[in-house]
Amino acid sequence: MFIRTRRLTLRPGWREDAPALAAAIAHEAVVRMLARAPWPYRLDDAEAFLALPSRIDEPSFLIFEHVGGEAALVGGIGVHRDEAGERELGYWLTPPAWGRGLMTEAAGAVVATLSQSLRLTRLVSGHYLDNPASGRVLAKLGFVATGEVRVRQSIARGAEVGCVVMEWRAPTTEAALAA
Repeated sequence: MFIRTRRLTLRPGWREDAPALAAAIAHEAVVRMLARAPWPYRLDDAEAFLALPSRIDEPSFLIFEHVGGEAALVGGIGVHRDEAGERELGYWLTPPAWGRGLMTEAAGAVVATLSQSLRLTRLVSGHYLDNPASGRVLAKLGFVATGEVRVRQSIARGAEVGCVVMEWRAPTTEAALAA
């Protein structure tokens, strides 16, 4: 599955993307905000990630920004099952891409596409307590804090970290008709 927005193309990662993926994600400020990425992040980590089997109900995308005639890998986004079996949205951006609305654009497109193609009615996500910018992205997408803070492992930090749990629910038919 490919998703195209005004500034971005989201597509599955391919083996040949490994060097660009490793370069884009290999910033401690990025990986420390992720649960499952190691630090330091190396080429073999990117290769292993790209070799994971893909599932239609748990899509994973690399995010490419169009700059002039070129497409530069700037991040990743996907949906996977969390420890409770719920579909969870996860994402990251390389630091040079921060602060330009790219993740809001990418995540909005993913949520809209998956709510239609997979008929999703609910997604969960979260952000570490020390990453409020991620919480702002989720809020812009309609995610609401559940009031729960879970302790989640961060492989990069080698520690458990408090994570604010948020959820998104598809608009009900009544809400859609009222809009």
